[in-house]
Amino acid sequence: MVRFLLKSIFASLLAAISALPAAAAEAPIFKAHPPPGILTPNQTDTSVGKLTFKDGAPDATTTQLAYDQLDLARGIETFMKGMPATSVYAACRGLAAAGITANAAVGMTEELMDARSLFLTPNTTTPYGFACLNLTDGPMVVEVPPGVLGPVDDAYFRWVTDVGLTGPDQGRGGRYLFLPPGYEGEVPPYGFHVLKPKTNRLLIFFRAFVKDGDLKGAVENVKSATKLYPLAKFADPPPTTFVNTSGVKFNTISANDFSFYEELNGVVQNEPADFVEPETVGLFAAIGIRKGQPFAPDARMTKILTEAVALGNAAARSFLWAPRDKRVFIYPDRQWLTPFVGGSYLFMDGAELMLDVRSTFFYYATGITPAMADAKPGTGSAYAGAFRDKDGNYFDGGKTYKITLPGPIPANNFWSFTAYDNQTRSLLETSQKMAGVDSLSKEMKLNPDGSATVWFGPTAPQGHEGNWVETVPGKGWNTLLRLYGPLEPWFNKSWKPGDFEEVR
Repeated sequence: MVRFLLKSIFASLLAAISALPAAAAEAPIFKAHPPPGILTPNQTDTSVGKLTFKDGAPDATTTQLAYDQLDLARGIETFMKGMPATSVYAACRGLAAAGITANAAVGMTEELMDARSLFLTPNTTTPYGFACLNLTDGPMVVEVPPGVLGPVDDAYFRWVTDVGLTGPDQGRGGRYLFLPPGYEGEVPPYGFHVLKPKTNRLLIFFRAFVKDGDLKGAVENVKSATKLYPLAKFADPPPTTFVNTSGVKFNTISANDFSFYEELNGVVQNEPADFVEPETVGLFAAIGIRKGQPFAPDARMTKILTEAVALGNAAARSFLWAPRDKRVFIYPDRQWLTPFVGGSYLFMDGAELMLDVRSTFFYYATGITPAMADAKPGTGSAYAGAFRDKDGNYFDGGKTYKITLPGPIPANNFWSFTAYDNQTRSLLETSQKMAGVDSLSKEMKLNPDGSATVWFGPTAPQGHEGNWVETVPGKGWNTLLRLYGPLEPWFNKSWKPGDFEEVR
């Protein structure tokens, strides 16, 4: 009986104890008292949706949102950083489509350039020569003629060397030997300007200068002294093929849609794994573009990259037509722009790489060389771009504008205007072959004070036909002013071109 009573009492005590509220956990002895700014809230509203966490751990929806945004941002940045590579890739692909085979042929605009060939912002006043090399099969030799001018750029549009007047041959002509990345074979001890680029693919283009209007003679000078062949065949080089591209329809401009990433993958697969710095290799890899692996994004990633390239394209166009970096304005009271801020062809301002400015250039132009950005008085070329009139409005191909260049115009050789299509950044398609005017034209008339007034519009102003650049109703356009042999007033900015004024 006593044992039964003791069991009952003990059971009752246990039941009573279990019914009591749990004692509070003992406070940690080691406590940091973290500031609120380093903690993750359980919920945060953002522009892409609500982010939800459980004591810092993201739920499945938040994880997906984060990865989607990360992939989108990396896709946009890949467009910005990949443009130099796809531009060279597209140029060489386009030249090949026109019959200019890499390592074997040279293209020439024997009757000058016109709008049937799609190139980023070419000029129409001098004949071009261009070729592509691919060093995957070994060293290549390029023999250049006397008196030309132009750069050689690698597959990431980095400057390798100039040829001609600003190159080591100093305009006398010479042999250039290009060695593949990592090449360890024998190199001839003399007779060559030896270059060691970081990439296999190279783009070469140069201008030939026309004397006394003899365009045919300038072309023949190039063709008689230009050669392209493997070093292994130096003793008996095969003949170089020349292709006249004047009037030929082909495209050298890279894509603004999803296929941009396919072009970039083509570059990555052709080049050494380290052709760009590790961070950029990692950026491309983060969206699925890796050396030695197929680029095969799934439906989700394809959708994200399609949006990314659209946003990247919009940003690049905004840099040109509505720049927020005011350093690109040549004058504080004019609309004229330059991508060569401070004369840097590397787009550097002190320790800063100007990201938007770099993207501006590679979206708009073909080729890079120090000579483009750092001309000396009386030599080289100077460039100024215009995308708006003096009131800040975009150019309308259905309206008429005039612009006056004050005299004397500071160009040692000559100056020119060229009009470009807003969509393609290539020559504006009109009935004018030159898509512009230049001061060497016999029809160009200067004002009595040495200034020049040029009209842009769909019809020529009566009496000023030689100073007129044709535009097309319904088409937007932009223009480059080029000064060949710019003089000191250009450099010290004591001379300023006027802005475009709409003629009402």
